Amino acid sequence: MKQYLEVGKINNTHGIKGEIKLMLWCDDIDYLKQFKRLYFDNQGREEVKILSCRPQKNQAILKLQGIDSIEQAELLKGKILYCNRDDADIDDDANYIADIIGCMIVDTDSGEEYGCVTDVLNYGSCDIYETMINKKHILIPATPDIVDSIDVENQIIKIHKMKGLFDED
Repeated sequence: MKQYLEVGKINNTHGIKGEIKLMLWCDDIDYLKQFKRLYFDNQGREEVKILSCRPQKNQAILKLQGIDSIEQAELLKGKILYCNRDDADIDDDANYIADIIGCMIVDTDSGEEYGCVTDVLNYGSCDIYETMINKKHILIPATPDIVDSIDVENQIIKIHKMKGLFDED
């Protein structure tokens, strides 16, 4: 499992005192607000302290320690910010997308394998697990009536195969 997870991408500056706009790649601003520090790399070597964090539409406005001018903030455009998963408090039944990707989809009843999750999509109502079967993209809704269990430690997601899910011929 990855220790450092992407929370968003710096896409612009805000004002003249060094604030930045962060396009959120995490659930929401409340998730981001729990962090005191973030990282400019996925290894945790380039730490930066968060001085303030507030919402603006679907983005966050951050003030980072040491970034005190628009010129300094400009240099950060396009950079990705990471969090340390140990600093996060998440619900027991929640999983990170980074942990879901790569899990094998397995039929709860038959044990048949349907490929590994290649992406997790969300169009509003629920997450959708994308997998490849015979060079075809298959989308599996991550709803309680389909997904039986998720075991990220062993990288297995057990599902109940519903009629029409895999376009049976």
